[in-house]
Amino acid sequence: MSQLQNCWGVYQDGVTHVLDAVSEMESMAARTLLPDPANEFDRNVPRICGVCGDKATGFHFNAMTCEGCKGFFRRSMKRKAMFTCPFNSDCKITKDNRRHCQACRLKRCVDIGMMKEFILTDEEVQRKREMITKRKEEEALKESMKPKLSEEQQKVIDILLEAHRKTYDPTYSDFTQFRPPVRANSSKRITRSSSVLTHGSSSEDSSDTFSCSPESTEHRMFSNMALNEDSDESPPMDINLSHLSMLPHLADLVSYSIQKVIGFAKMIPGFRDLTAEDQIALLKSSAIEIIMLRSNQSFSLEDMAWSCGGNEFKYQINDVTQAGHSLELLEPLVKFQIGLKKLNLHEEEHVLLMGICILSPDRPGVQDTSLVESLQDRLSEVLQTYILCKHPPPGNRLLYAKMIQKLADLRSLNEEHSKQYRCLSFKPEHSMQLTPLVLEVFGNEIS
Repeated sequence: MSQLQNCWGVYQDGVTHVLDAVSEMESMAARTLLPDPANEFDRNVPRICGVCGDKATGFHFNAMTCEGCKGFFRRSMKRKAMFTCPFNSDCKITKDNRRHCQACRLKRCVDIGMMKEFILTDEEVQRKREMITKRKEEEALKESMKPKLSEEQQKVIDILLEAHRKTYDPTYSDFTQFRPPVRANSSKRITRSSSVLTHGSSSEDSSDTFSCSPESTEHRMFSNMALNEDSDESPPMDINLSHLSMLPHLADLVSYSIQKVIGFAKMIPGFRDLTAEDQIALLKSSAIEIIMLRSNQSFSLEDMAWSCGGNEFKYQINDVTQAGHSLELLEPLVKFQIGLKKLNLHEEEHVLLMGICILSPDRPGVQDTSLVESLQDRLSEVLQTYILCKHPPPGNRLLYAKMIQKLADLRSLNEEHSKQYRCLSFKPEHSMQLTPLVLEVFGNEIS
């Protein structure tokens, strides 16, 4: 019986010692032992266990410790274990000897600020596990309900990306083949290089090379669709460009761009299923809009100019006015370019928008509107799904609606372009500067 009393006395003394140490160290930890928040998240500061010096994994029970000491403290507190040091109660605890003296290890845990009040009960642990499991299930359900691009939709995007990359040269190397740009107040006479007149396509895909040759792929397409382009109708080689000096160069640029638009459209899934007449109607009505959309890639918000290589091919508003267009078109065009640039569209969104623009069933002259509408709806659905899946917030907020609004803006620009083109082409000295392809595509606006 006396032996039991002695054990009980030792136990009470030990408990008192631990509780006193906890009380004392709790206030001390609050004052000095808690780590500096500035260093807490500094990845360059090594995290060391305050008990044994091993690599720490974070704050556990109010102190920076390793996983081993965390588990030791939790087990000791839950079991209300009482340890006795076989030495002088001042053992130095290290990673290698931390198992040798549990008493000094527990004392060290308390000394650095570890508190049993931070330990969860078994019921609390169970509730925490249930909450974690529930949260994971909710996240999994949310993820499963999130729209995903189907294989078919991804294939459509891949096709359009390939079509765009085949028909858009970011180096603008073909611009050197155009009649040279002549800025304002230049009175010199320009002689067109014979290489521009006679240049043919040497590549497998002639839509990737600017050519006035009637043998080009895009010429053959328009020829088959009653859109004839004859290089013999080119302007005279010796031209006075003092008036509307940029018109010849920009006419070649637009003609080149139309070829690229045709090449892109032919690769849109379903476009070739349309009749030749509907293909013509869609291309002639949307060509200038797609050119404006594509030009956004070269538009710079810094200087409000289209940079297509060197300074020679950097186009300001004044350059376009020297091709016969007025500010009634150019001011809203620049505003459109700024707005579109600020949407920060992904390349996938850009090519889908071009496809949707081309496949507009309300274009003049379209016969099979239901088929065109179904093709457009398909691309619209892909675009909406892509935005939901791939475009991060906050940029995706109302993005689809903003993109559709850009199509409405393009219609207004198209209408103004038609008015100005009509005035320009009525004058023989100006219309003779235009290429046959430009005359054919935009000629439907002239009555």
